Amino acid sequence: MRVALIAESFLPHMNGVTHSLLQVIRHLERAGHETLVIAPRSGRERPDVDADLALLRSVPFPGYPQVRIVVGSTSRLVTLLRDFAPDVVHLASPFVLGWQALQAARRLGIPTVAIYQTDIPGYARRYGIPGAEAELGRHVARLHSRATLTLAPSTAACDDLAVLGVPRVRRWARGVDAERFDPARRSARRRAELAPGGEVLVGYVGRLAPEKQVEDLAALTGIPGTRLVVIGEGPERERLERMLPGAAFLGFLSGDELAVAVASLDVLVHPGESETFCQTVQEGLASGVPVVATGRGGPRDLVSSGRNGWLYRPGDLADLRSRVQDLTGDAAKRRAFSTAARESVMGRSWAALGDELLGHYRAAIAAGASASEPSVTAVDRMAPAAPAEPLARRVVRFAALGDSLTEGLCDTSRQAPGEYRGWTDRLALLLAHSEGRTEPLRYGNLAVRSRRVADVCDVQLPRALELGADLVTVLIGANDLVRIGAPTTRLAQQLADGVERLREAGTEVLVVAPFAPPRGYLRALHDRTLVFSRELRRRSRESGALFIDPGNELDLADPRMWAGDRVHLSSRGHRALSYLAAEALGLVGAAQLAQLDAAMHDEEPGADDEPLSHARWLWTHVRPWAARRIRGRTAGDGRVAKHDELVPILPATSTRTRIVER
Repeated sequence: MRVALIAESFLPHMNGVTHSLLQVIRHLERAGHETLVIAPRSGRERPDVDADLALLRSVPFPGYPQVRIVVGSTSRLVTLLRDFAPDVVHLASPFVLGWQALQAARRLGIPTVAIYQTDIPGYARRYGIPGAEAELGRHVARLHSRATLTLAPSTAACDDLAVLGVPRVRRWARGVDAERFDPARRSARRRAELAPGGEVLVGYVGRLAPEKQVEDLAALTGIPGTRLVVIGEGPERERLERMLPGAAFLGFLSGDELAVAVASLDVLVHPGESETFCQTVQEGLASGVPVVATGRGGPRDLVSSGRNGWLYRPGDLADLRSRVQDLTGDAAKRRAFSTAARESVMGRSWAALGDELLGHYRAAIAAGASASEPSVTAVDRMAPAAPAEPLARRVVRFAALGDSLTEGLCDTSRQAPGEYRGWTDRLALLLAHSEGRTEPLRYGNLAVRSRRVADVCDVQLPRALELGADLVTVLIGANDLVRIGAPTTRLAQQLADGVERLREAGTEVLVVAPFAPPRGYLRALHDRTLVFSRELRRRSRESGALFIDPGNELDLADPRMWAGDRVHLSSRGHRALSYLAAEALGLVGAAQLAQLDAAMHDEEPGADDEPLSHARWLWTHVRPWAARRIRGRTAGDGRVAKHDELVPILPATSTRTRIVER
């Protein structure tokens, strides 16, 4: 096989992307495959690797000179690829050079495998440019959606790509060199240098950059009998040395020197929340070092709390300190965790991962490299897995939280004038009439139009807890995000905190991402919605809540999905959303029922669905909204929830009077 590998960064700059790529190159060379590496030129010396090299002129990234940006053109890459004639193009953490290479490969009809390894949109937020997060997210989505196949290293990374709507995603983790990173490399001499008083060594390994959140290690200052060790280099070093005056900064280490330093630690700490995998955590585990890491991103797949380390609550530095103290103060526990740490990564060799990668290459080649969407046997949609016993059958008390979408505005199908049904009303009927149910479903709809995140968290959510709901659906955020300057990430975190309160009370939660019509003039709203949904999905997974994103799952470009006001779902849209939610809850046959329902209800638009001319739309819908805004009022002022108490819906098998769809 002939493989062209495109690298955004390469030797002599060593990072996670470069390290993984070198392992891939070695595996391909040992297996007898031919390789060409196309990468930025950095320095005068030519890297010593077993592959053909095409190094392109590059310039340093401002403020971070180790990162290089290629100065080149797609036509140059077309020439390189045409001359090499690869069977497949491997895009290592593609962004700028990777985008150009993707275009070149598509011109030549060569299949591509894109490796998602860097949370670029998340980095934008960490580097203080949150306004770029949505645009960078769109670029990542556009790039990976056009690749023949995308490989993501962790469940968190798969979730990030799902929020962006990227199809054809497979999980491909990272290998570890368990011979180099071995507890046997623990060095008494090294420990004597770093801990002359016999201190317990607490270490960090990685780049010293804003996205790694190394400053959080200041929370560990003053833990008795410990010393902090920082291994790595980066633009934040000087600032961190001032913040952590008692720490030993060892700079950049590699090879055996790095392996000795890691194995000589007692506890490894990694506070970064933007890791798609976190290779340094895996190397620490292979070295028999217990790990304390944030419960977000890639480390969640690597650290088993209470077995080989601890995951602390993201952002909770008191919890971080407590978890570290738990290990530094108990040598017997450290020994037990050390044994489990080593065992947890055995079998994750680069040889095994390399063979798996070759299988992904073959799948991409078999799919073909046309510009159309190829068919690849992969995870095309990262939907929540249904539980062993469908949640739909276990639900007894169901409460719906939200705004006008959950209230059911514009869903007038077979309703009396002024009354609305809505997707959760429909979902309640589906649950009540699900196969095997014999007891009534008790249902409350606490949603009120124009409500915001704070209303759900402060009013509706406590009411759902009072009602003893065992299932809660949450769809909120549009009325917050429509406002210019909305604190998007903070709003998502506020809502996620509320979801965690429900989960801690034992409530099952289905979180629905906010969405908007795919219209060009709503671009700013779509940007904010993307960022909001990305954070909300991440936090939902952490709390164990189910999550669906209608923007990715439903055909919102179909005008029949929207009512005449161009803001709310039509009856057709509400039906589609109810079946999507039912499918997420494990209702058997929900997808098939959705198709049947769509075919049977291809009715004429209702009164609220009538298409309007632009002028009439402005007069009928925009004018009243603007007038309310000027007066500081909302459409929901003075309104109460239509079902503030739980009402019974009897199962279809009941012989008693039951509520049925009219």
